[in-house]
Amino acid sequence: MNDSVVVIERIIDEAYDTKTFVFEWDAEARPGQFVMVWVPGVDEIPMSLSGIGDRSKSITVKAIGEATKALHQLKIGDRLRIRGPYGNGFDLSAPGEKLIIGGGVGTAAVMPAIVATGADSIIAARSDKDVIMDDLAGRFSRNLRIATDDGSRGFHGNAVQLMKEMAAEKHYDCVLACGPEVMLYFTYKACQELGIKCQLSLERYMKCGAGVCGCCVMDDMRVCKDGPVFDQDQIAKLSEFGSAKRDACGRLVKFRRRRRGRLSPLPPRGLWPPTGRRPRSPLSRARTSPCSTSRWSSPLRPRSPQGTRL
Repeated sequence: MNDSVVVIERIIDEAYDTKTFVFEWDAEARPGQFVMVWVPGVDEIPMSLSGIGDRSKSITVKAIGEATKALHQLKIGDRLRIRGPYGNGFDLSAPGEKLIIGGGVGTAAVMPAIVATGADSIIAARSDKDVIMDDLAGRFSRNLRIATDDGSRGFHGNAVQLMKEMAAEKHYDCVLACGPEVMLYFTYKACQELGIKCQLSLERYMKCGAGVCGCCVMDDMRVCKDGPVFDQDQIAKLSEFGSAKRDACGRLVKFRRRRRGRLSPLPPRGLWPPTGRRPRSPLSRARTSPCSTSRWSSPLRPRSPQGTRL
């Protein structure tokens, strides 16, 4: 494990909301591993390595929250503090034909595996404007297919539908995938039906990245330490996979199913009424944190690694 300050050497605009940051770092890394990226004054977040050259590494960032939006403000020559790499990556040593699937920004996590193996690949996204890293994948994959939910590019449908179509045309021994949990859940189910082995890169809330804090635990497995890549035998034992996740306080939050099969978490118990609406009270205007000691108190401000309040 390395704790390093690196300099951004190149920035690639992958999509309207996604950028790849390339930096020089000589740490040894495997496909599927991740690093913890420190965003000064904001947060420290886990990011999959989207490039793992001998000296050049990269992370691919979608601007979603405060930390990722702050990363998007960085320019060439700016510095990043990273530590890692962490976790167990994809096992590429097994013989046989592989099919690699990337869904949304999860495509970044499987890109090193595509580069290393040249295997048949699927990149899936909601629409053409959300497809990322297809140029790089096209240079290495023997057979790259694009799937979009709205049909604006390539196969009209989701990654699992295209996977089943490709599996009907060619035999695959193992599927490697990373993406939204609903995609991974149905990929796992499809692999069971088709008798194909799989390795899936899962995502959970992480704080330390080293298996100490336990925030990313699924049943008795720590995603940061035992994963983030799990095989079909390990996944079969994870009762929380596809059904629940833990919030910032480590509380279990059940998923609920919506139309189109999407999964979304239910509100933490006791935080909001069953209607899902905020109480009509002057107190409802105060910020509410599920980690606060009082139901209506302001959220506790986290400490940075240096011990100062953010």
